[in-house]
Amino acid sequence: MGSFGNGPAGDRTGPHGIGGGGGGGGGGPAAAVDKGVDFANYFCTYAFLYHQKEMLSDRVRMDAYYNAIFQNKNHFLGKTVLDVGTGSGILAIWSAQAGARKVYAVEATKMSEHARALVKANNFEDVIEVIEGSMEDISLPEKVDVIISEWMGYFLLRESMFDSVICARDRWLKPTGVMYPSHARMWMAPIRSGLADQKSNDFEGAMDDWHCFLEDTRISYGVDMSILTKPFSEEQKKWYLQTSLWNNLHPNQVIGTAATVKEIDCLTTTVDDIAEVRSNFSSIIKCNTRLCGFSGWFDVHFRGRMEDPAQKEIELTTAPSVDNGTHWGQQVFLLNPAVAVSEGDEVDVSFAMTRSKENHRLMEVVLDGRLKQSSGNLLQPFRKLFYVE
Repeated sequence: MGSFGNGPAGDRTGPHGIGGGGGGGGGGPAAAVDKGVDFANYFCTYAFLYHQKEMLSDRVRMDAYYNAIFQNKNHFLGKTVLDVGTGSGILAIWSAQAGARKVYAVEATKMSEHARALVKANNFEDVIEVIEGSMEDISLPEKVDVIISEWMGYFLLRESMFDSVICARDRWLKPTGVMYPSHARMWMAPIRSGLADQKSNDFEGAMDDWHCFLEDTRISYGVDMSILTKPFSEEQKKWYLQTSLWNNLHPNQVIGTAATVKEIDCLTTTVDDIAEVRSNFSSIIKCNTRLCGFSGWFDVHFRGRMEDPAQKEIELTTAPSVDNGTHWGQQVFLLNPAVAVSEGDEVDVSFAMTRSKENHRLMEVVLDGRLKQSSGNLLQPFRKLFYVE
């Protein structure tokens, strides 16, 4: 899904939806969202075809959705389907190709016009109805058998598009209906990475440059701006040391056992269930190295429902990979400084992720941790705040 990041290196911009589309206004239990501001910051990203092309070029994700649909035609043949955030309309077209009787393709942006053109060019005008509008505002003439959506953002929940999918489910899914995907999991594991040293050096360089700027301004223009050093330092610290990074990690950078921090059943999960995620997990270090931080990723599954299971379960994972992985990559939360660890050491972490008060589509993560050496010694605990922007 979409991205809000800007500034120095670290975040990739652009939408993450397979159709690339926006589903709705999100929101959840927090204060009401200004739809105009939300559209300007979020949905407008999805109206550009070059963003659609980037997402549609993610073969891992495309193959997962394609296989989920065409290896489970029993869920689509003769059925009604709702595609939340259809973007270019490809999931709607695949649903029609798999035999759906009717597909409602909802898209919040002007990408809907391209979706209609694509539907017409592929001769599915009699099956697929493209509806422009937010999921929270539109109405359908009937309940649906299937809700399909590519709603996942960085570290699964960034962007809060799942709110719109939940809204669609509660309003329009039949009691016997299925969700595509049906389940999701969030993972975390300790990692090693040269980014820890790089970001620390970048922060120090920014501060050195600031002090040179202060001196030059004082000498050249007779103004002492040193009173601004503290807020400047806090600003740079947030960007370089507290903002999580997008990265495609190699599996050998994962130095400990991975742990599940959240499991989601898309059929029953509520907005309250995902607005705040808390978990305690432990990881055993697998080698002698440096603990440079933690990585977060997710996977989703297409299982159908207990009463109507998928004929072939499909998994889409964004775990560290030996190839290029997916466009989602992983979110990296760096520790500063890194800590020397040995095989057999244990890291105990309390994880909390909440939505940003300033922007409900962005996240804040707190990691409270303690390292216990295999000898039994306890090292200094750490507490770190990160921004998933």
